Amino acid sequence: MMYSFMGGGLFCAIVGNILLVVSTATDYWMQYRLSGSFAHQGLWRYCMSGKCYMQTDSIAYWNATRAFMILSAMTCFAGIIAGILSFAHFSAFERFNRSFAAGIMFFVSTLFVLLAMAIYTGVTVNFLGKRFGDWRFSWSYILGWVALLMTFFAGIFYMCAYRMHECRRVAGPR
Repeated sequence: MMYSFMGGGLFCAIVGNILLVVSTATDYWMQYRLSGSFAHQGLWRYCMSGKCYMQTDSIAYWNATRAFMILSAMTCFAGIIAGILSFAHFSAFERFNRSFAAGIMFFVSTLFVLLAMAIYTGVTVNFLGKRFGDWRFSWSYILGWVALLMTFFAGIFYMCAYRMHECRRVAGPR
């Protein structure tokens, strides 16, 4: 049963990490109408009339969103490594539990992506949304929220696996 939780957590984490990378790298966080034509923007570029341009402005909320999304993806990747290693039974440290460490890393990744999404949402709704009359969030943004759920559930699964392992260790052999 413990391995089922770890397998489910690993699946959620891998999917979540892929979604984090795709969300961070793509240009469809927001779509809007500008001068009669459709435009869209991401964290790195904005596109109008079929041409894309780099975001050269160093605006604090973009930088913060970028940084938290990158930190989230890196933390999730570290959690995946710890999660894979938790399937191995040997340990140089007897008191160090890899499934617990993986679960904590997934929760930290969830916190980072939550911060990124909250910053972007707050600024977009309060500032950019008023600047562009006809706008909406797009699929890259939605993938960020789905990644948040996936990393959160990966943390839940690994914490359940850790609890099962601890209960079995405390109860001793039967």
